[in-house]
This record gives sequence, structure tokens and C-alpha cells, in this order.
Amino acid sequence: MSRVGKKPIAIPAGVTVTISNDKLEVKGPKGTLSTPVPAGVSFKQEDGSLVAERASKDEAAFHGLARALANNAVVGVTEGFSKAMDVVGVGYKVEIQGKKIVFALGYSHPIEYPLPDGIEAKSERLNTKASINQYQTTITLSGIDKQKLGQVAAELNRLRKPDAYKGKGIRYADKFYKLKPGKTGK
Repeated sequence: MSRVGKKPIAIPAGVTVTISNDKLEVKGPKGTLSTPVPAGVSFKQEDGSLVAERASKDEAAFHGLARALANNAVVGVTEGFSKAMDVVGVGYKVEIQGKKIVFALGYSHPIEYPLPDGIEAKSERLNTKASINQYQTTITLSGIDKQKLGQVAAELNRLRKPDAYKGKGIRYADKFYKLKPGKTGK
């Protein structure tokens, strides 16, 4: 039984939800998002909230999934989502030029990453990260689509995965990285 699917989604003022058979369209102050509705799951609006219902017990997993996707769309168009990435390593640099990010990550050439529509980035050096050895910059990604934001963060992480010994690379800011001790001399 899906406990997530049973929770109603509160619809804030200024947000309109259009329900069709196979998708939900959510419009809010930050933009418009469309999310798919799996077969066997339906939505209805009642008393300023959105409720997901399923046709039978066979759709229990899709019930929770559909409700979570709809909730992400509502939160995205009202508050938006953000994700922080730390760039760690001596000589590593980040420069944001309009709709692309240019990285210097220790390779023989700079890497240009074009940002997709709906995703914005800003780069800043935070004084609170002094505990991270060789810390350079924090990239803050923001947007209304949670899935697209996570995909961009994963692609940036893949440009230079964090090293196991020094932690050099592009790291998720909210993730703890346990580093290996390395060699000891005799």
C-alpha cells in the first residue's frame, strides 16, 4: 500500500493545475512544468489540494511515483530547486560565460559545458569551506525541473570524478567524502 500516494498535495495560491488523462500541467510564478501520469493513476482537485487515486492494487508503485512527480512539479514552479557542487583541486577553475560553464580541470584543454534551458548557474568562493583541502569554488545550480537539475549535476560530476585520496574533482557539496589514507613510508 502506497503511503506516499495517499498524501494530498497542497496547491499554493498562484498555482494552476490542468489535469488530462496522461499528464499534469502545473503553472506557477516561476514557470510551467508538465509531468506524465502513469496508466491506472488519476488525479483530482478538491479543497485547494491535489489527490492521486489508483484504479487497483496493481498500480501501488505507480501511485506513489505519480504523486511524487506531481509534488515536485508544484514545488518547482513555486520555490524552485537548487544543488551545490564544490570544485576541489589546485589549479582547477570555473568560469560562467552566459549559458555555458568553462572548466579548467587539469586536462590539456578547457572543458565547455552548455547549460540546458531552464537551468541557471552561479559560481562563488565560500569562506565556510575552509575545512576542505584544496577547495576552489562552489557552483550553485538552480531551476524548476528537479530531474533536469539532477541530470546536469551528475554530468558535471562526471567531468572530473572526485579522487579517492585527495578528493580532487567536482563534488556534491552535501555529500560526505571519506578519503583513503594513502601510502605510509618506512
